[in-house]
Amino acid sequence: MPEKAPNAMHSLPAVRYDSRGKRHIDFRAIIALAGPLFVNSAMQAVLNLVDMWFIGRLSVDAMAAMGATFFPVITFIVLFGGVSMGVQTLVAQNHGARRPADAAKAVWTGLYGVLIMTPLFVIVAFMGAVLFAPFKLPPAIEALALEFWFPRLIGGPFGLAFWAISGFFNGIGRTKVTLIVSIGMVALNAVLNEILIFQLGMGIAGAGWATTISVLVGAIASGWLFLHPAVREKFQSHKGWRFDFRALRNLFTLGLPMGLFATVDLFGFSLFQLMQVQLGAVDGAATQVVMMLNSAVFHPALGLGMASTTLVGQSIGAGDKDWAMRVGTATIMLAVGYMGIVGVLIALAGPWLTPLFISASDPNAGAVIQLSTTLLWIAAAYHVFDGLGMANFSLRGAGDSKTPAIALIFLSWFGFVPLVHTLTFGPGQGWVEFLPQLGWGAVGGWIAALVYMVLYGVLIFWRWRSGAWRNMKVLE
Repeated sequence: MPEKAPNAMHSLPAVRYDSRGKRHIDFRAIIALAGPLFVNSAMQAVLNLVDMWFIGRLSVDAMAAMGATFFPVITFIVLFGGVSMGVQTLVAQNHGARRPADAAKAVWTGLYGVLIMTPLFVIVAFMGAVLFAPFKLPPAIEALALEFWFPRLIGGPFGLAFWAISGFFNGIGRTKVTLIVSIGMVALNAVLNEILIFQLGMGIAGAGWATTISVLVGAIASGWLFLHPAVREKFQSHKGWRFDFRALRNLFTLGLPMGLFATVDLFGFSLFQLMQVQLGAVDGAATQVVMMLNSAVFHPALGLGMASTTLVGQSIGAGDKDWAMRVGTATIMLAVGYMGIVGVLIALAGPWLTPLFISASDPNAGAVIQLSTTLLWIAAAYHVFDGLGMANFSLRGAGDSKTPAIALIFLSWFGFVPLVHTLTFGPGQGWVEFLPQLGWGAVGGWIAALVYMVLYGVLIFWRWRSGAWRNMKVLE
């Protein structure tokens, strides 16, 4: 039988009907939604690369210090930021169910959650020395890492506020709003980097403060747009500010597992990168260069992932989980194709790209460039499976986060991390003695990352295709 188009109250996203009434994926609609998110996420990659370019002008030690802090910073932001991640899911499902006031209320609930999490950021910001002490970093690198740590962590709540508000615009499909604000943040960050790092002589700490100030300005700008008269008229965004404990509890129940899922993965990569830094400045700096170049692959693909969250959430809100499966899977496949192709292109361009981020006058520059070029090819291989892992965002749209997070704990902490230790360190170099130590250096660490990414991508995509999320309910 021909498939009937849904009524106007519950229209489906990214769907087109042929002359026989059969439904098809409208890839143009997906691209229209994902395009701004794609560019927006690419702005984060640009921000990272800009930071790396400025810090690389300081020294290889400074680059290694950034590498030591990069994933730990993100890990804590994501761990405390699950409450903000859940906002987009609630907004998308409420928007699909034609409940505009409830969609806007989710933002206010998310901001209350940010206030609750703020003291945790302050505590962790002051605990940098305690947290890094067990990892035995070279003293010069550790000192620089701590300079960068405090300003980046103290600005964490601003990032969470921005996530919550941008989650609203992404959830309702107005992704250009998030893009415009993000472009402004990147431009401001570049200007502040030059002023704070070099003109005011703040060094690597200046890079941390530049990012924090930029994110604060972005949160304020997005909040102003959220309360714009046009948004207030349609979504009553100015009326949902009253504290609702039940709504906050529901958001924490939904969002904290999302944060835990990302934290498990990021914590594993934090340890991975700290191991590379412990090997020395060359391995640590080379790993950081590759990580930042990889962000040019990963961050734009996050735009496709966030689009998948919106499309799946709106489809479920409209009452059609079959369509959610189809549109979510289509978006995942787009991510796989993009990441595979761009990963190879960056690896091919490695000999020309890596020297851009290393000071030519540094005595270790040649060794860092040579090692970075090799590591880029290993990274290119795992991007395809990282694309499969974008199924995580489809699962977010459906509200399925607890079981994948638990499964990932075992895969990352009991598989990936021990394998990195085994392949990276030689006898007497490691953190523990009970694991084999093969001593392959940074190359071994990246091979471990490849093995992990293959297992990770297959696991998360299988969870999505299993359809276990069909029995879950997010909206009250």
